[in-house]
Amino acid sequence: MAIPKEVKKYTADEFFSLVDKSDERLELINGDIVAMALPSTVHQELVMQLSWIINSYIKSNGGGCKVFPAPYDVKLDNENVVIPDISIICDASKIDAKRCNGSPDWIIEVVSTNWRDDYYRKLELYQRFGVREYWIVDPNENRTIVHFFESKVIGIYTFNQSIEVNIYKDKPIKLDINISNLLDL
Repeated sequence: MAIPKEVKKYTADEFFSLVDKSDERLELINGDIVAMALPSTVHQELVMQLSWIINSYIKSNGGGCKVFPAPYDVKLDNENVVIPDISIICDASKIDAKRCNGSPDWIIEVVSTNWRDDYYRKLELYQRFGVREYWIVDPNENRTIVHFFESKVIGIYTFNQSIEVNIYKDKPIKLDINISNLLDL
């Protein structure tokens, strides 16, 4: 009988030293190094358009949040380093010269071939670490799933529906996003 090999768990520091020598896109989830899927054209278009709309809203309304599209590291703790497609961070003390240290307020993941990561693994991770709002934008299903963890609200929207951003609901000017308006569908 073969004795199973022990699987090595990595720390964030070990992960960063390995990633610095790699040209692959990698994340650290619960101590495991996970390869990221390559983005499609629609994926990249959505990330660009969403980042632009959100950043424009923040700038025109005097907001203090920052928008970081991938690749931008988010170190949640010593066993979890992710690269969300879009991170919106409202606490400037979490941002250093290389990454966000702690949970962003709002994360958007655009589904690629790694849909299980976005729908399951990252959902659990983001909820556990206190992300306030998490959007899963799924071009294959033409829908967006919104998790607003603060009030345990989950919404499912088709790309033709407008989505109100929960973290800005208390602002004088609300932010609504319609995904179909961002694409040539």
